[in-house]
Order: sequence, then C-alpha cells, then structure tokens
Amino acid sequence: MNTLDYIVKTTERLVNIPSPSGFTKKVMDFVKEEARAFGYACSMSSKGGLIIRVDGRQEETIGLSAHVDTLGAMVRSINSDGTLQFTMVGGYTMHSVEGSYCKIHTRDGLVYTGTILIKSSSVHSYDDARTMERTEKNMIVRIDEIVHSKEEVLALGINSGDYISFDADFEYTKKGFIKSRHLDDKASVAVLLGMLKEMSESKKIPKKTVKILISNYEEVGFGASWIPEDISELIAVDMGAIGDDLNGSEYKVSICAKDSTGPYDYELTSQLISLAKENQIDYVVDIFPNYGSDVSAALRGGNNIRGALIGQGVHSSHGMERTHVKGLENTLKLLKAYLDLR
Repeated sequence: MNTLDYIVKTTERLVNIPSPSGFTKKVMDFVKEEARAFGYACSMSSKGGLIIRVDGRQEETIGLSAHVDTLGAMVRSINSDGTLQFTMVGGYTMHSVEGSYCKIHTRDGLVYTGTILIKSSSVHSYDDARTMERTEKNMIVRIDEIVHSKEEVLALGINSGDYISFDADFEYTKKGFIKSRHLDDKASVAVLLGMLKEMSESKKIPKKTVKILISNYEEVGFGASWIPEDISELIAVDMGAIGDDLNGSEYKVSICAKDSTGPYDYELTSQLISLAKENQIDYVVDIFPNYGSDVSAALRGGNNIRGALIGQGVHSSHGMERTHVKGLENTLKLLKAYLDLR
C-alpha cells in the first residue's frame, strides 16, 4: 500500500474510533501499535498522551504534535421522559450536531446508540421547531432503547458523566475528497503515521531526533501543556482553517503565522515557508483568528520552545468536515522537508 492510500485508510480507521477529549485510550492504543509496528519506541505521559521517539543523526530533539481527541459530549442529566441532557466537550455549534447519530459510552463499558435533537424536533408537532434557540438546554439525546422514564434509563447503566461520541460518517470520494467528522485532527495523526511508515520502509533518518506527541486534551485547551524538556522546537500538525478572508485551501498545506493566542515563532515559520518554496509544495500562509493549537497550550504551560503550526486545509471545521488527498500530500511533503530525511 502506498503512503497516501495508507493515510486515507488510517484516517478512516481513526475517525471511527470514538475519542472525545479525555476518552482516548482505545484510539491511543491504535496509534501506539501502528508506530511500534514501524519500529519506533513509544511511551505514555501521565495524562494519557503518547510520545513516539524517532532517533536522528544529531542529538538535538525537536517535536511534532497532533491530537486524537475530538469534539463530543457528556451526559449532564436524565430527563423524566428517558431522553438525555448533555454538556459539550470542546467547542462547536449545536447546529453542526443537530440530527447527528451518536453513541453513549457507560462507565461499565456498555455502548448505546442515539440521535442528537432539538427538543422541538418536528415542524409537524411544534410551532417553534424552526425558531427554538439551539443551546445546550434545548438539546437532547434520544436513546435507541425502549425507555419512558429516568429510572428505565438508569437501569440501562447510563448515568451523568458518561461520554457521548458523534458518529463520523466517513466517505472518500472518487475525486479525492475526504468527508467526515473528526478530520480535526485525526487526518494529521494519519499523516504522521504515514510519514513513519515511509521512513521505516525507506530506512531514512531525520537530521535531529524527533519526539512525536499525540495529545488527548487539545479540544479543551491543554493537550500539549506539558512536553518533554529536551524538545527545543515544536510544530503542531493540525488543520488549516478555511473561510471568510482566509487563504486556506483543501488542496494545500496551511502555514499559520498567527492565531487567537498570538504569533508563532517568526524564524521557524519563515523556515517552513522557505522549505515549501524550495520543494515546490503547494502552501498558503494564513491567520487563524478563532483558533488555538497544541503549541499554544505548550507555550501557555511555560515550555521554553520555538513553535509553529501547519496542516491541510479543512472545510467546515468542527462541523461536517472535508479535506482533499492533495492537502494531505502537501502536509506530508512539508514535514519530510522539515525533518531533512536522509
């Protein structure tokens, strides 16, 4: 299987493993086993993040990061009619999840299916179906079980604090588009695994030792707040935002100069731009005004690093997302150029 086919297939596998922030052991185990199969050593942080080590030709250590945690929800309470109230995990609009199929994961390991709905869910039945405000208090999860009361839901083993994951609905089209929830940021994790696969098969080694950080709390703001002390610079591999006056494209790799937390390191960002030019990689430089990354978290955590942010353009981020295989390819090319593989 060539690298791009592997990346697409791995993206599909990743997005179909439920993993809202903090509920990531199963998906982290998958990434760890893939990396180990390519011959790379792995370790875990105390909060459940994964560190993949790739020895380089020089002793200096640099870092790459991507996150496997996704948007999701958690059961807040159980209504008297057997539906669930939920609280958000991560930031999204209720419009983007209304009507979505979901799964409820109990603390005992049981899984139930359901649908996310507005309380006034039908124009045939409710005068305010179109106008009811889409907020947490007006949204419910309808469980696919024969229940009519809170007590019957409790008897299923469902309770407050249980995670709710959103079904991905992955599709890969004949024109090379990848449509799915959770491309932020599982597409980037797949790109990093594809890079490891290619490095392992070609026996190529990066100039500097690399620690790849796979974080599990990025969507709630503190994914890479701790990183290994020997990392001198960190590049977050995340998605490129698209919209309004932004330059992002599904077919290109975005290099972010500034997001909501401030500017990224000038020299490192300029280096990435130069590498893209030298290697004829399709790229854009952009500003992401409503965005933060693992590098943002690492800098807030007091880590003494240079930081940058790149990633394939993703349309309708935090909604029904879409990217293109060309965007994944250009992200991969820039990463390989940055690592100076030989």
